Amino acid sequence: MTAGNLLAGGALGLLLSLTSSPRAPRAWLGTVLAGSLLGLTAAVSVLVTGEAWEWRSTFAIGGESVHLRLDGVSALFLALLAVGGAVSAAYAHEYWPDRAHPVSAPRGRGWWSGLLLSMGLVLLSSNGLHFLIAWELFALCGYFLITLEGRRRAVRAAGWLYLAASHAGTLALFAFFALLAERTGSWELGPRPDEAGLAPLFWLALFGFGIKAGLFPLHIWLPSAHANAPSHVSAILSGVAIKLGIYGLVRFSGWLPTPVGAGEVVVGLGLASAVLGVAFALGQHDLKRLLAYHSVENIGIILIGLGLALIAAARGHATWGALTLAGALLHVWNHGLFKSLLFLGAGSVLHATGTREMSRLGGLWRTMPWTASLFALGAVAISGLPPLNGFVSEWLVYLGMFGAVNQPATVTAAVPAIILLAMTGALALACFVKVCGVVFLGAARSPEAAGAHECTVGMRVPMGVLAAACVAIGLAPALFWPAVHTAVTAWRGTWANVPAPVSLAQLGWVHTALVVAAVGAAAGLGWRARRGGWRRAVTWDCGYAAPTARMQYTAGSFAGILTEWFAWALRPERHVQRPTATFPPHARFEEHTPETVLERGIAPCARGVLRLAAVVRRLQHGRTHAYILYLLIGLAAVAVMALAWGGVGP
Repeated sequence: MTAGNLLAGGALGLLLSLTSSPRAPRAWLGTVLAGSLLGLTAAVSVLVTGEAWEWRSTFAIGGESVHLRLDGVSALFLALLAVGGAVSAAYAHEYWPDRAHPVSAPRGRGWWSGLLLSMGLVLLSSNGLHFLIAWELFALCGYFLITLEGRRRAVRAAGWLYLAASHAGTLALFAFFALLAERTGSWELGPRPDEAGLAPLFWLALFGFGIKAGLFPLHIWLPSAHANAPSHVSAILSGVAIKLGIYGLVRFSGWLPTPVGAGEVVVGLGLASAVLGVAFALGQHDLKRLLAYHSVENIGIILIGLGLALIAAARGHATWGALTLAGALLHVWNHGLFKSLLFLGAGSVLHATGTREMSRLGGLWRTMPWTASLFALGAVAISGLPPLNGFVSEWLVYLGMFGAVNQPATVTAAVPAIILLAMTGALALACFVKVCGVVFLGAARSPEAAGAHECTVGMRVPMGVLAAACVAIGLAPALFWPAVHTAVTAWRGTWANVPAPVSLAQLGWVHTALVVAAVGAAAGLGWRARRGGWRRAVTWDCGYAAPTARMQYTAGSFAGILTEWFAWALRPERHVQRPTATFPPHARFEEHTPETVLERGIAPCARGVLRLAAVVRRLQHGRTHAYILYLLIGLAAVAVMALAWGGVGP
């Protein structure tokens, strides 16, 4: 089996999605699952054997023959695409059915197949021109999936912002590939480590791929797109699509030389993304927007590992450099699993209650135990706590950073990274304590939450698959090291002999012991409770005779102290109506965290450009004599400059 099977499955799924037969949804799902399985098989084969797969066509597209290649780096991302695409498609079959969405569901299946197909081509393309074509198709399919509910104004605005940001990134990548082709004489892609003149092109790649990855401050499109898209679309956007930005950075930083200081810049951007991403997440009241900002945070963690690997490669430190890169690549996979799980869990909450506002939820663990339990497992994983997969990848990054601390040339980059990464983990834990407490515990804050119902089995099974994968990597991390090591070797061949850290196998045993102890403790408590009988009592209410849901912590008040620490960056907007009497009839306090970079930075600049354009537009009015005057003024200005510079002659 080859990676071409995935492309064939995607093309067949695209054709099936265009039919109007009542059996089309099931046939489409079966095709997507089969194609994903074949693609996963091809990726696993490359990761296990380490042998790259390659194919060239006898025909040409745009004057260039099609060149597809699957090696360790692209195989790791292809496997994630296969798993994420299949699981989210299975969830969408129940979450977004034809009976509830007769117009958008068939259209969504078509764009979903196109998205999987184009992302697969991005990962396999070994020709710059074809890479750009696949990249643009990928962006367009993402836009149409985000705007499936295009009748809502917020959805349309999110879609346009995504499209504008995507095209800005594509322009940078067009310049990157065009300059690369001009300097090498070919659109063919591959290792060129000795051509130092290509190093400055890294900054174009960092901007173009950084927009897609959602690194701070290029993340402006991400929160609104992930919040307003259907939840299965949010899952694949966050779990898989933004990782293609990481793929581009990993791919071309391994193939091409990088400029001096590139690693330090990537580490700095990673730290900013991690810390500020979780800070903005703490300030959110919208469940899906909060999860979107955690994507920015985790992209930051991945960039920290990649940046340190670039520093290690530049200074010849293979051991700890391989560990940081392995941690970053494993975190690509881990984030794809637990973030998809969290978005699907948020979709189940939205499906049951009709709202994403956390302060209108509460008490859902009683009515949605499966969703709440699976969401809580994802929350533990994303917080980087043992015994789940998030801890494993972050532990590898930490091991690499501890090695960097022992080197005088890299200690200045490693020490701040260790401190800020630890702080990020603590803030992420606080954020998800808030989420689980406000959304699933306590009492219902609205009639919608009180009437919530558990999601169907067809939605629970995909979430269960993702949860099982999170547990599997946490309990047996050593089993996944060879696949990650294959990708590391494909990125830097001289790092092939770096062994697996001994602590990785020990970590698996520790995690297994923790799980056994937790299950045993839970079983013992359950047995004791059944033996003694269940007794229910009211929650401790601080002396209130008649407590109500309004007395509970809200999403804003729960994290109020923490968000105050980052008020300089969040710039929250507060609306206060203070009490004016001993028994005030009204009092109100509301706090809203804006999209600070977009609303306070980019939007004012854009309005200034539009005002300037409106002024300049007045010069174009159709009067010929005025245009002649403009020419005379221009010629006079050129003459004055020529005289000032001493003439134009030699």
